[in-house]
Amino acid sequence: MFYLALVSLLWAFSFGLIGNALAGLDPFFVATVRLGLALLVFLPFLRAAKISTADTLRLLSCGAVQFGLMYVSYIQAFHYLPSHLVALFSVLTPLYVVLIHDIRHRRFTPRYLGAAALSVAGAAIIKAKSGHSDTLWTGFALMQVAGLAFAFGQVTYRDWKRQHSTLKDREVFALLYAGGALFALGVSLALTDWTVLAISASQWRVLLYLGVIASGIGFFLWNKGAALSSPGTLAAFNNAVVPLAVLCSLFVFDEIQDSNVEALIRLGVGAGCIAGAVVVGRRDGGE
Repeated sequence: MFYLALVSLLWAFSFGLIGNALAGLDPFFVATVRLGLALLVFLPFLRAAKISTADTLRLLSCGAVQFGLMYVSYIQAFHYLPSHLVALFSVLTPLYVVLIHDIRHRRFTPRYLGAAALSVAGAAIIKAKSGHSDTLWTGFALMQVAGLAFAFGQVTYRDWKRQHSTLKDREVFALLYAGGALFALGVSLALTDWTVLAISASQWRVLLYLGVIASGIGFFLWNKGAALSSPGTLAAFNNAVVPLAVLCSLFVFDEIQDSNVEALIRLGVGAGCIAGAVVVGRRDGGE
């Protein structure tokens, strides 16, 4: 739990940094750089000789989903949403963690459908008269793809690590980042417009922080904590960062407007509905 709590605090500022300091940068390029830097941090610790070919491919695939697909979707969402809504719309990730765990163990909980409907209602309340138009739904959808990908990777790595307890996390983690970086690079090579890409010195500093600290060290500690936690605990900590990130985005990065009281009320009511979705879908997670 210590690792999960520490990373929740670390990630609280990442939403605002991406949504403000990196505004306008190509999302696929940003995802590639972040994961590439994270890979460089852990490459010296890789012990490939201890890992079978099958496990190498499994970890690469896990990383491609948890980090590659997640980051491509997540950073693209900032082009449609302010960072406080990106943070808020990540609130369903805990439901996805438990749902994916249930599917892998051939169980199903019908109340997840009600939770999903309640979350969509919350998004609709926030959208009402907001000026975001259809871009809100595009951003919302991207964040659900990101949440599903991140949840899948956490559960998959947790299960794999418990089957390979003799291997240390740091000895294999470069493979997850490699899978994510390769996925993001492939998307970037196909979709990034390199002719208009321009990055300032301050943006490079933010990318360095996000790649080495928030991604490199942060995801390592998160998955290490995930491997030591039950699905219920893991699901709960997935949401610990949300209120912190929303507050940082609104007040630290000045996304709040004093005159827009109605929007703040809608945000509060909508957030309440989405939080209610988590309560509806929550259950105590065992093994």
